[in-house]
Amino acid sequence: MRTEDMYYNEQKRSEVMEAARRLGRKFLRYQQAEIVYSLSHKKLMELANAAGAIYRMDGIVLINREIFDEYLERFREKKENSSPREED
Repeated sequence: MRTEDMYYNEQKRSEVMEAARRLGRKFLRYQQAEIVYSLSHKKLMELANAAGAIYRMDGIVLINREIFDEYLERFREKKENSSPREED
């Protein structure tokens, strides 16, 4: 494959962009996490503490997104009927 094709291949570019999105930030300050998760400060800190996702150093509070996301998945409600039924 030519070098030019590697850079202009749409599929390859999409894969790279998706990988970059997935990598994102591993840690968020609590102010950023409040926005990302749409939670109040009190609720965010309560959940992050229960998840064990809080890191404190020199007055800075960081939340590990991977740990917090994994913890939040425990609260996901599973859909009972995966396919909607049509009524007669």
